Amino acid sequence: METDDFLKRLVVNEQSVWRDQFYDGNGNSSPDRPVDGFAHGVCNTDNFSLLSSPSTTDLLASLSPTTDHIISFVSTDFVPNTSDDEGRYGIGAQADVGLFNLEKLLESLQPALSPSQQQRAAAVLKGYAGLYQMRFHQLFKAKLGLLGEEEEDGNLIAFLLKMMEDTGSDFTMTFRQLSEASVQQLHRGGFTQVTWALHDLSSHQLFSDWSRLYLLRLARQEGDDDEDRRHRMKSVNPRYVLRNWMAESATRKAETNDFSEVVLLHDVLGNPFIAQDAAEETGYAARPPLWGRRLKVSCSS
Repeated sequence: METDDFLKRLVVNEQSVWRDQFYDGNGNSSPDRPVDGFAHGVCNTDNFSLLSSPSTTDLLASLSPTTDHIISFVSTDFVPNTSDDEGRYGIGAQADVGLFNLEKLLESLQPALSPSQQQRAAAVLKGYAGLYQMRFHQLFKAKLGLLGEEEEDGNLIAFLLKMMEDTGSDFTMTFRQLSEASVQQLHRGGFTQVTWALHDLSSHQLFSDWSRLYLLRLARQEGDDDEDRRHRMKSVNPRYVLRNWMAESATRKAETNDFSEVVLLHDVLGNPFIAQDAAEETGYAARPPLWGRRLKVSCSS
């Protein structure tokens, strides 16, 4: 098949095909990664995948020369790649970088497109910001167990993220422990070090205000009981993620021909939404060790 024909069949015969194969593939994956607690370390044009399939996209991302970094805390200034001296791919810039990469892809494809196809593709691309925000909103609503749509949902999400940033609360475990806490526990408050992420978050002076708004929002969800809410949230908020300190620990052991932790991580991360005894005993859901904060990751790691 000629290259021009292949491109036209894959991408631009119909506007919907262009949108699904070229646009949603990045528009949907870009917000998914930070919402899931991951950050791209390098967002060059050659590190973005055309494919819409999440599993294939994740595979290509893992094989491309990027640094995927676990987001330990909320900060729009966070730069996951230590070799990114200019902060070009900081968390707060990655949505715009995604749009830039898509614009460059369209530019490279233009010689193979007819004028009408170029116009259709450009029109779809103009909706990138709206799609990104919509997807971002949907994902965080799911992480908070929110059903339906209310006007103040965006503010509720932004309020929480700002508190998390102010308190340095752990990204993954804050959402996971919200998933595991009952409505009664949230009403009562008084979180201890057992629920260490919520303990950190609740130190914010406005936590009780946010908690009240959140509980009122949950109470308005007709037909949704607390057990269903927690089950739903736990299915999208992992208890375990591959933190840098965990990878470092496994690597150090592997260098001495001890692959036990590599095997453990493989097993644990194969089912990260379910509490596992071995993972709990190893501390994979505990507060990360202080030495882990000194770890730095670059694109050559």
